[in-house]
Amino acid sequence: MFVDREQELAFLNRVLERRRPGPAQLLLLYGRRRVGKTNLLMHWSIQSGVPTTYWTAEKEPAALQRRKLYAALVGLPIPQAPTFESWAEVWDAAANLLAGKRHILVLDELPYAMESDPAALSALQHAWDRHFQHTETVIALCGSQIRVMEGIQAAQSPLFGRLTGRWHLQQLPFAALKAFFPSWSVEERIAGYAVVGGIPAYLGWLDSELSLVENIREVILDPGSMFGAEPAFLLYDELREPQPHLAILKAIGAGAHTLDEIKNAALISKAHLSSYLVRLQDLKMVERRLPVTIPQSEQRISRKGRYHLCDAYFRFYFRFLAPHHDRLAFAPQTVLQQIQSGLRAFVGQTAFEELSRRWVMEQAQAGGLGFVPSVVGSHWSRSVQVDVVAINWQHREILLGECKWGADAVDRQVVRELIEQKTPRVLRDLPNGGADWTVRYAYFARTGFTNEARNEATRHNALLIDAASLDAQLG
Repeated sequence: MFVDREQELAFLNRVLERRRPGPAQLLLLYGRRRVGKTNLLMHWSIQSGVPTTYWTAEKEPAALQRRKLYAALVGLPIPQAPTFESWAEVWDAAANLLAGKRHILVLDELPYAMESDPAALSALQHAWDRHFQHTETVIALCGSQIRVMEGIQAAQSPLFGRLTGRWHLQQLPFAALKAFFPSWSVEERIAGYAVVGGIPAYLGWLDSELSLVENIREVILDPGSMFGAEPAFLLYDELREPQPHLAILKAIGAGAHTLDEIKNAALISKAHLSSYLVRLQDLKMVERRLPVTIPQSEQRISRKGRYHLCDAYFRFYFRFLAPHHDRLAFAPQTVLQQIQSGLRAFVGQTAFEELSRRWVMEQAQAGGLGFVPSVVGSHWSRSVQVDVVAINWQHREILLGECKWGADAVDRQVVRELIEQKTPRVLRDLPNGGADWTVRYAYFARTGFTNEARNEATRHNALLIDAASLDAQLG
């Protein structure tokens, strides 16, 4: 199923129309595994009507990789294709084949070719300079190893200065889940987003005819399911030393977010922990979050950072499945009960809060907040935590938001607590004690608000957003 990707397709179509620096284009498309890179490129090439050659590198000798590439270009069975002694030879042959033709050449999983022969990239650079940039060929470089693909853009890369376009492909937005699960309620889709996020492959692995809980029981907890092997697969593909990184992910998934908490849970010394965390951040598996109430000038030295897993399924897996890994095969029902007992809190703390912050960002872009925040996130300190915070530092304006994923309607006390108790504590954490700041409020609730809560919110011009409104307004 191909869903969404309007922005990405528009970018790729603009690439085909470019005449500067020439009709030839050298693109970089990268993103984590399962995010839909290949599907996007193939859909685009078919839609464009331009003849396309698709080649994917595999973990095999460079000579075989080169032979398979040439076989794909000329449409020959692999055993009938010639062999090439170097990448320079195969690129020269490819340039001769494509001369004078409008053609899309997709080079997928490029890091595997670079791993087999480090000269592959410099040979492509020479071929681009001498041949391809003077043709009508569009070459799309594609890969899943984030660190390697971002290195291709660096100043020390042979292709530095040659790329004519780049796109870091992200997961699908929450709104795309309607296409995958048209019969699910908004609450179930938000919970599903908490479990697998917007990764197209994961969404496709689930059964749209089943409920979310049924999918967890029959698909995710199935002993032979790809879901069970996915985190280890991704780690082992990216890292030569996966075990300490895995221990860190388990610690964060279990609720350790500060350096000391992670150190004690993973039993890794601080001296080594920092380098492992940097690597996980480079791989976009872990992110360091700071309260958005910390000014930009103080963020580098702040000790309030907390580490979180970036990926929704990683959060779900390391929260619910990894601690019970030895019981998944023979006692899945026990694990399911653990998931069901903790799922509501998990959804509220992850997807619902994230979607609420996304709602604030989209409303700001549409001019619906009454001010334009420079940053959106959350706030925490020893005295107070606020789920959603948006700040405009220049004009000293701030929005504070509370998220409630409970089964009952939010009552008046929740509205008053944010205004009367939490607001003064947040303002004290701002520079100059929060003097002369304009404060706005927003409340996000799964099931809505009591009449008393609505009346109290009206007195303070607060925004009230339930799950249905969130669903309707998120793009």
